[in-house]
Amino acid sequence: MATLGFSRGDFEVFAIEGFSARMAKIYERIRPRLVRLGIELAPELSRKLHMEFFAHVAKHMRRTVNPPDETWAAFGPSPRGYKRYGYLALCISGAGIHARAVVKSDADKRPEMARLVKSKSAELGKSFRGARIQQYTNWDCRILPESSAAGPDFFDGLGDALAKKTGSIDVGFGWSVRDALKVDRAEVLDAFGELEPLYRVIRSVA
Repeated sequence: MATLGFSRGDFEVFAIEGFSARMAKIYERIRPRLVRLGIELAPELSRKLHMEFFAHVAKHMRRTVNPPDETWAAFGPSPRGYKRYGYLALCISGAGIHARAVVKSDADKRPEMARLVKSKSAELGKSFRGARIQQYTNWDCRILPESSAAGPDFFDGLGDALAKKTGSIDVGFGWSVRDALKVDRAEVLDAFGELEPLYRVIRSVA
């Protein structure tokens, strides 16, 4: 399967100073590739995980001062948008490429998601079979986060974090820039497949 098609210069975009200059390069170099990847990967993801996905690429429309340190293609259950739901995301930053499962603090039915994740922590721990996973909540976008064992305690903690007033979930797997230049689409789809048990629990809260 083909690589994602990013070059080293794409990752260097996130070091550009100034809002307008960085945003211009994101829209020139990165966003078009994410749009193509979204179109191509959404049906592949739907077939692999046996649920329908719609791709949405970040526009960063609310930003006017601080340029984004990462951008992404999100894969969610609705053609109208993704932020109200839990979603999968293919992200790019100065640190590399990331395949993540995300629930934002303003997602619908977040308390119900939190309770369900917590109640299924033991089951989720078994599903992940001791895999190591990275937490991206409040990370600095400069180096890949440290990984943690995805056991029952990990998911119990995710449920607690999601239940907080401004709680969220942002976990997944990352490739450094060096590895991201070589990673192919099959590897990304496999990473999303690894996140399926957690994402399926989140998505079941309709």
